[in-house]
Amino acid sequence: MDFSEVKAIVTGGASGLGEATVRHIASRGGRAVIFDLNEQRAQEVIGDFADGQVRYFETDVTDASQVERNVARVVESFGGINLVVNCAGIGTPGKVVSKGQPLALDRFEKVIQVNLIGSFNVLRVAAAAMQENAPNEDGERGVVISTASVAAFEGQIGQAAYSASKGGIVSMTLPIARELARDGIRVMVIAPGLMKTPMFDGLPESAIESLSATVPFPARLGKPSEYAKLVESIVENPLLNGEVIRLDGAIRMQPK
Repeated sequence: MDFSEVKAIVTGGASGLGEATVRHIASRGGRAVIFDLNEQRAQEVIGDFADGQVRYFETDVTDASQVERNVARVVESFGGINLVVNCAGIGTPGKVVSKGQPLALDRFEKVIQVNLIGSFNVLRVAAAAMQENAPNEDGERGVVISTASVAAFEGQIGQAAYSASKGGIVSMTLPIARELARDGIRVMVIAPGLMKTPMFDGLPESAIESLSATVPFPARLGKPSEYAKLVESIVENPLLNGEVIRLDGAIRMQPK
């Protein structure tokens, strides 16, 4: 698929990895709709591009009916969807038992609901819409890229919920890719390592330098723009399907 022909939904597209992806799509001539809850940030992104190239639909990815309505709106606006990039997610930490008290179950459930179920919710509705696309010369109708994490493989202490949610994204990818292959829809996952996203904004420079030193090479935090470039590479390479790509500078996370 030519990246300039992308008609995308990007969840979590108002900040971090999602924002970088939206900006990259638009800078290459594609179009994108931001699914997010932060309208102010989304409008700042929209303002940097031509009228109608980037749009915003307020969306809670865990709400089935809202996602169904908004995917239909994207199809109406763009005449179809051929790319979904799932970046919406949360990372609330918490030990299973802390000072003798078990982790509140609703904290675990919330992370699973947003990260895993939210990703599946958007994927399922968008895939049904992609089935209506005319196939290109390779028989392709669309691409879905979800965001996992190296925590899916090397979760640290306090990351039980986050690791479970990202591990679920990894585990569901191959069976979904196998199912949707008949429709010419590819399903991929990017598993980032330490990325310079807003969650690091409050850290002192010394802490960022310490974290950067744990990355073998390059010894720094990843850039959201590097995530966006990988999205483009996946979209334009039709043989990439049913796989997880680590974007992590060869880091392997330690227990804590």
